[in-house]
Amino acid sequence: MKSFSFAPVASTDATVLILGTMPGTKSLELQQYYGHPQNNFWRFLFEILNEDFSGDYETRKNLLIKNRIALWDVLQFCERAGSLDSAIKNEISNDFEQFLKQHPHIKTIFFNGQKAAAFFKKYVSLDNKYKLITLPSTSPANAGKTLESKLSEWKIIQNFLKV
Repeated sequence: MKSFSFAPVASTDATVLILGTMPGTKSLELQQYYGHPQNNFWRFLFEILNEDFSGDYETRKNLLIKNRIALWDVLQFCERAGSLDSAIKNEISNDFEQFLKQHPHIKTIFFNGQKAAAFFKKYVSLDNKYKLITLPSTSPANAGKTLESKLSEWKIIQNFLKV
């Protein structure tokens, strides 16, 4: 199945960028980042930002904007059967050179999982002004760590937010 990523959720004053690999089947169906109800991305972000959890997608996007967090995917296009990153082939990356020029305050880039980081490093070369941090995937397919352990690692984001 051919898959295309979504437009980024970002304001021009974003200081942090979180990158996934490519929306999964459920997310594509709903047209929402991290739309699968078992994916913990939104639960983690609401917890990290000390906000009451909401299932409303506009509220979720506004949470990111308010906290100067940009959200996007490494890949613009790929072919994939199902939702597993390991099934991705014939991928094309998003244009990060242009995106980062339009968002000059971003200095830290977080990857939601090893595959997002690997694809980014395969296609994008940046100068040393960016700090790159790989976090454990929030996907339900990542069963190698406990929920508490993953959340604990994700809390590092707090150290890079400008309040």
